[in-house]
Parts: sequence; C-alpha cells; structure tokens
Amino acid sequence: MNSIQSPTVITNIDTENCLREILENEGYKFSSKKGIGKLGPDIKAVKDKEVLHIEVIGYAESGLERVGDFYEAFFSSLSRLNEKDCRHCIIAMPSFSKKLMPIRAKIHKVAWKRIAEAFPELEIWLVDIENKKYQKTTWISWLKQKK
Repeated sequence: MNSIQSPTVITNIDTENCLREILENEGYKFSSKKGIGKLGPDIKAVKDKEVLHIEVIGYAESGLERVGDFYEAFFSSLSRLNEKDCRHCIIAMPSFSKKLMPIRAKIHKVAWKRIAEAFPELEIWLVDIENKKYQKTTWISWLKQKK
C-alpha cells in the first residue's frame, strides 16, 4: 500500500474478533458479547485479577465517520469508570490509525494532556488484524510521537 492510498474499510466486528482471539490466546476469559443496542463494553476480558474494559472501533470509509467513532468510543470507555473493577479504559482500533493519532493529539494538545492527567486508566490499543497482534499505548504517548 502506498502512502496516498487508504486501507479498505475495517469493520468494528473484524477488529473485535481479532482482538478477542489474541486475548483468548493470552489466557483472558470474556463476559458474553453485548448485543446491538446493549450497554457495556464491547469486550470485558479478565485474567487473574486484571479486568479490561475495551471499546472497539474499526476504520470507516469516511473521515467524518472515523472521527465520530473515535469520540463515541472515548466517552463510552470513560463511562466504564463507574465499574469498581475498572483499571483499564481501552479504545481498540485498527493499527492503520497509528498515522492519524499523533495528528489528532497535536490538534487537541492542551485538552489531550489534561485528559491524560485526569484519566490515567485511558489507553489506546492498535490492532493489527493481518498479523494478529496488538500494541498497547497510553493516551499521553500520542503527544510525544512525531507525525
């Protein structure tokens, strides 16, 4: 893929299924999948005493949809703080989003930093569907990255 061409659309379901498979291989157990219109995280994974609350987004065709999906996942992930066991509020997205995140963080620099300070539980995970792996990142790390 050249730098001008966008990837094909990656659905939320593709991203979620890939991440579930990876986490299952790491020994995590899951709450049942939430149905359409149901409340709760897309993935709640538990291993030992670690509980992960994960909101999953795909890579939409439209830039406007991608922005909307991100901000919806952001607010949904923070709403998990109502749960006593919530120590990780995770937004999982396709790894291609890695190119956009430093730009998004720099555009909202002051707010991005304040969000990181207020919500240290907030993480962004990049899911590589093709290679079946993921990268964990902190919210603040995106301000430190170069475009």
